[in-house]
Amino acid sequence: MATPQQRRVLVVEDDQTIARAVRHRLVAEGFEVQIAGDGEAALAAYAKTGPDVVVLDRLLPGLDGLEVCRRMQAARPVPVLMLTALGEETDLLVGLGVGADDYMAKPFSMRELVARVHALLRRVERASQLAVDDTVIRVGDIEIDTAERRVYVRGAEAQLTRTEFDLLCRLAERPGQVFERERLLADIWGFSEAAATRTVDSHVRALRRKLGTGIVRTVHGVGYALVRP
Repeated sequence: MATPQQRRVLVVEDDQTIARAVRHRLVAEGFEVQIAGDGEAALAAYAKTGPDVVVLDRLLPGLDGLEVCRRMQAARPVPVLMLTALGEETDLLVGLGVGADDYMAKPFSMRELVARVHALLRRVERASQLAVDDTVIRVGDIEIDTAERRVYVRGAEAQLTRTEFDLLCRLAERPGQVFERERLLADIWGFSEAAATRTVDSHVRALRRKLGTGIVRTVHGVGYALVRP
């Protein structure tokens, strides 16, 4: 039986060698882990156990990872770390667009996977501990309601993932200031590795697609800044 401190992780992976290796490492880290080998089994396990985080393969037999992620988020939002063997940026952005909070390309480091799972859970805990004051940040056409975690662009709500929202809030703390990729990775994802900064780039591209191309400015070789009106 899980202790109150244990967190439940659902690993959805049809390659049983990878699934067992991920389970072994996460159990060693103190997590309670369940494995599902296809999309239908994943949705059934999700409904039954209510995991705290999902590690989800992009390519699955039957329902693919994108559809599984979409259905999970529609039923009950949950942090999702998507695993992908696809290198195309479009596939990564589509994964982020259906509700994945983060992604890792195969092959991946088990140490990095564990770090990202921990980081996802920390962000959920931070969000739940925020004061419920009516704090609204306005930068140009963007309005950020930090209490309800909603974002509006010219009055229309933009549907952001948990990670996209946290990234936008970090940039909005100091509009115009340039944040280095490594700093954003440490602040939002909870770890800092130069090799992982592409994660930041992909989430910025997802933000631009949802909020508009002129919202976040790229400073080549350095990082990103929220454009001041």
